[in-house]
Amino acid sequence: MYENYTRPNVDDIFAGKMSKYALAIAVAKRAREITDEIQKDKTKGPCDKPVIVAVEEFKEHKFAILEPDVDD
Repeated sequence: MYENYTRPNVDDIFAGKMSKYALAIAVAKRAREITDEIQKDKTKGPCDKPVIVAVEEFKEHKFAILEPDVDD
């Protein structure tokens, strides 16, 4: 997968609904969860980089990013 990886368009992932900062934080948290899952389950072989997997999951809308409503 990593060899065929193309950088996703950020606008395609969240269509302007959230900040890029929120996306970066969400991807980092999900990548940490993936890393922890791999460390717990030693039977899993080598896989793609956790950050790439996390980005793909958000791109495929497997996870949603919730942001609080802020009234200015």
